[in-house]
Amino acid sequence: MLDAHIRSDAGHRELCVHYEPGHFDVADMLAFARSTGTKVSKRYLSKTWFVREMDSAQCAVTIEHALRRMPGILQADVAYASERLVVEFDSSTISAKKLEAALETLGYPLEEPAAGHACSHAAHGHGGLGPKLELPLAIAAGVFLATGFALEKLAVGPSLAPLAAYAVSLVCGGFFAAKGALKSLLQFRADIESLMILAAVGAAILGAWFEGAFLLFLFSVGHAIEHRAMERARQAVEALGKLRPQNARVRRGSDVVEVPVRDVKRDDVIVIRPGDRVPLDGVIVSGKSSLEQAAITGESIPVPRAEGDEVFCGTVNTEAAIEVKVTKLSSESVLARVVDMVVEAEARKSPSQRFATRVEQTFVPIILVLAVLLPIGLVWFGGLSVKEAALRAVSLLVAASPCALAISTPAAVLSAVAAAARGGVLVKGGVHLEALGRVRAIAFDKTGTLTIGKPKLTSVTTLNGTSESTLLSVAAGAEALSAHPLAHAVVEGAKAKGVTPATASGLEAIHGKGLRATVEGQAVSIGSLSLFEGHTGLDTARAAVEALEAQGQTTMVVERAGTFLGVIGVADALRPEAQKTVAALHDLGVQTTVMLSGDNARAANAIAKSVGIRDVRAPLMPQGKVDAIKAFAKQGSVAMVGDGVNDAPALAAATIGIAMGGAGSEVAMETADVVLMADDLQRLPFAVELAKRATSAVRQNLIISLGVSAVLVIASVLGLTQVSEAVVLHEGSTLLVLANGLRLLGAKP
Repeated sequence: MLDAHIRSDAGHRELCVHYEPGHFDVADMLAFARSTGTKVSKRYLSKTWFVREMDSAQCAVTIEHALRRMPGILQADVAYASERLVVEFDSSTISAKKLEAALETLGYPLEEPAAGHACSHAAHGHGGLGPKLELPLAIAAGVFLATGFALEKLAVGPSLAPLAAYAVSLVCGGFFAAKGALKSLLQFRADIESLMILAAVGAAILGAWFEGAFLLFLFSVGHAIEHRAMERARQAVEALGKLRPQNARVRRGSDVVEVPVRDVKRDDVIVIRPGDRVPLDGVIVSGKSSLEQAAITGESIPVPRAEGDEVFCGTVNTEAAIEVKVTKLSSESVLARVVDMVVEAEARKSPSQRFATRVEQTFVPIILVLAVLLPIGLVWFGGLSVKEAALRAVSLLVAASPCALAISTPAAVLSAVAAAARGGVLVKGGVHLEALGRVRAIAFDKTGTLTIGKPKLTSVTTLNGTSESTLLSVAAGAEALSAHPLAHAVVEGAKAKGVTPATASGLEAIHGKGLRATVEGQAVSIGSLSLFEGHTGLDTARAAVEALEAQGQTTMVVERAGTFLGVIGVADALRPEAQKTVAALHDLGVQTTVMLSGDNARAANAIAKSVGIRDVRAPLMPQGKVDAIKAFAKQGSVAMVGDGVNDAPALAAATIGIAMGGAGSEVAMETADVVLMADDLQRLPFAVELAKRATSAVRQNLIISLGVSAVLVIASVLGLTQVSEAVVLHEGSTLLVLANGLRLLGAKP
């Protein structure tokens, strides 16, 4: 055995084994791989849960820290903004039940997610006092703070009254922060909540009751606003899931019965009236209409649908009643999968998200040490009083608490991914969002991407005295055995001209060149010029090929029993939006656009010229596309746009793979990093612009959070700011980065 690895460049996972012949039996190797694969798949599992009772971004860090210390946990990622936990674990060491019990003990109940729902039903409006008490407690803290301040300044009532009011304010404002700090301390960690509680208690001990209460009041208000704002982002995603009807009208014989969608089975026939939303994915078996697909693809203009066409859950029937055979259960619909992928996207963290987490985890312990050393140094060397030096340490704790840093990326990522989904673009994670925002080169496949993908017969050139009907009959007979789009174009074109395809058999496909078959007892070859290299009499056919290719047509030479019968030209219509799309991408700062095509160079160049692409690589085999992508990747980030099936190797090789028409493609939904749900190229500039805005927002948030903390730390050490001033600026920066991230929710195509 020389090497064994998993590869995915064919659009699915494959086991690639390199070995020396004679040393291994292939059958034994295959049996071993199957048995081992079965054991591995049963042992190593991945599972997703809703996480309840998270009231700050620090909760996500606490959960990740706790899980990663447990035996059997391979990877644990918590998406605070979407309240999801994604865990990979060794089931032979730890079970899902034990994992749930461990987090329940820590104070974070887990809930099995319902497919197609962005929010935990138990935690939002139905169970748990946390979300309901957070804002009232923050308001109560403010009321008692104002009361204590008034009593102190007016000198009315008992002397201890102001102190009592401040104490109650401290308790109300610090209730949730203390809970979070306790959970962290149980994990032997110090986090933002720990710094806040320590600073507030320290201020109170030093007699600065107002400053301590003021700190926790603003901290609690900031957290309450943050929680409500993140809830708004979650509800924006949940709104997609709510487009799915709760009931379906199912045909039972001659009757139509209304039943819950969860009870509908595959192959049931459902009736959808004009104005109704489609409750389940399926195929039309009776009737024709137009459906508005904005919920899935972002297209506002209804598209015609007839018998045999797919329809998707959440779309709206606009014209006439149709009957649809259900192909997917409610939990398997495209709409449900879009919602699930959007809310789980945050768990796939970008470099910026991981950077923020690393800084935060390093920063907090350092600040705690400095908070101890600073007052000692100020008293010993600076001649300050113990109280003044301690207050500077308290101010330092407030200034250095990285609250804004913790929320800087989750808010922007979830908002951008939710806005993209609403606009018909599925982005599968913060890492892909950031990569798309930094792309400088975009490669396009030609057929089905820049063109419509439905070639038609456009030219017939006969040779050696062959009649047009004979040429088309022979060609259509052989091509009828093939499933290639060009073959369909020849067959359909021949039938349109009234020509009946000849009887053929024995198809042999020559990869990338053409095919051979037996037509009415004679050997027939159809393909590009490269298929006939070395044949005599090729010059005449070559001249016809060059003339047609100069017009942008794809050509097929037809040869029977050593005689060239003629050349057939097929052309694919250019997408009407292709030219505007390429121009828009250049305006957005994409420096290089290139076409990678398996078609002949002349046809590829003709299409490229019409859309404004100067760099054309053709003809290319699939490996040639991969090599071209890798060459571009050496110069920087490169995206590949294709259909998600034929271009799978190139999509996998690119920094980011973008698939078109994902609503109807299982492969595209699974393999691509970004999916344009509609078969519409104009969604690409929207996706790139949104990714750039999101990347810019994350960068701005990091600069704001780190910059404000740095300035406040210096000011606190030098005594240039008071505790109350540090609190205002600290909480202000948190709300600023939150608002900066949430503004992306309003992005539209």
